[in-house]
Formats: sequence, C-alpha cells, structure tokens
Amino acid sequence: MFTGLVEEVGHITAHEVRGSAARLSVGCAAVLDDLPIGASISLDGCCVTVTDVDDAGFSVDLMEATMRVTSLGELTLGARVNLERAMSAQARFGGHLVQGHVDAVGTVAEVEDVPGTRFLRVEVPTDLERYLVAKGSITLSGVSLTIAALEGTRVTIGLIPHTLASTTLGDRVAGDRINVEVDVVAKYVERMLPPQVIR
Repeated sequence: MFTGLVEEVGHITAHEVRGSAARLSVGCAAVLDDLPIGASISLDGCCVTVTDVDDAGFSVDLMEATMRVTSLGELTLGARVNLERAMSAQARFGGHLVQGHVDAVGTVAEVEDVPGTRFLRVEVPTDLERYLVAKGSITLSGVSLTIAALEGTRVTIGLIPHTLASTTLGDRVAGDRINVEVDVVAKYVERMLPPQVIR
C-alpha cells in the first residue's frame, strides 16, 4: 500500500528485454534506505517487486501482463520515474489509499500554464469514468492528486510548483501516456451495491 506522495525521482539506467518480459534498473538514492530485496515499491504508479539492490539503485522484473497494462514497458534509458516505498504503519497518511495496481494508461490531452499553477488534462478510458468525481482522488504516475474538474473522460488536475519540481509530472506534454489508478474506495462501493443500483 502507498500514499501517492513521491519520495524521489529516479531514472532508468538499464532496460533489458527478456522475451515478452523485461528487467528495469533504476538509479536512485533516497529510497534505497530500508529497501530490501523482495520489497514492494511504486515505480511510476505501478507496484513492483525489488529483485536486486546495490549502492546505485535497484532492479525489478516486469512480466508480460505488467508490460501490457502499464506504460513501464515504454520507458527508455534515462527516463525519469516517480518512486515511493510502501507505507509503514508509523508514517503520516498524507495522500490517499494507493495500491499501485494500475487500472489503465491514459493520455495527456493538454497542458496549460497559468500563474502559480499548471493544469494537466488527461483522457482516461471510458470504463473508468464511473469512478471519477470532481474533488475526488486519482493517481497519475504514482502521484496522489485531486480532480479539479471533470468533463466526461477528461480529468483536469492542477499542479502547484512543488509538485512540478518533486515529481515527473512537470515533464509531461500532450500525447504522453500516463499510468492511471482510480480511487479503490469507489471500486469497493460499486462492488457492494446491488446491480440494479449501478448505472
């Protein structure tokens, strides 16, 4: 479980294709503290298992299913990635409940700068629309965010300078593909409701 508060921006140092799977190596520093082999880590919003650790970073193995439903298989050498270690019981819960289970890959439709804020507008697949509400939570590339506005399947997010500086969202341009995780609470509520109540 994660909170969606990015601890560090790392970078891809190796991308080894292994048939329909792959191994990624990530250069980083801060998240290496208390990061044993076998630990879960959020890599651009996807929960993956650490398979190797050294002084320069860590490696993860991606199976074919992960490559298919996330954007991790598209990462190239040098690409910047958001990193967050799994939350501890003692940590402050500053974001929202993030599982690291990517629901889909969305597309950045528009980037708009106004004084003090950058608006990121992202198109998400139609089947996720029912989980989205204005002022609700969404995770983009592992970052816990609040939906500022919602128009159909287009989500608008307002990014403050701190978020732009401490995550990769400041790098995003129109056309970029981005990992999307909707609020898990909404999915549980839907599951518990009688079928005739769900529109």
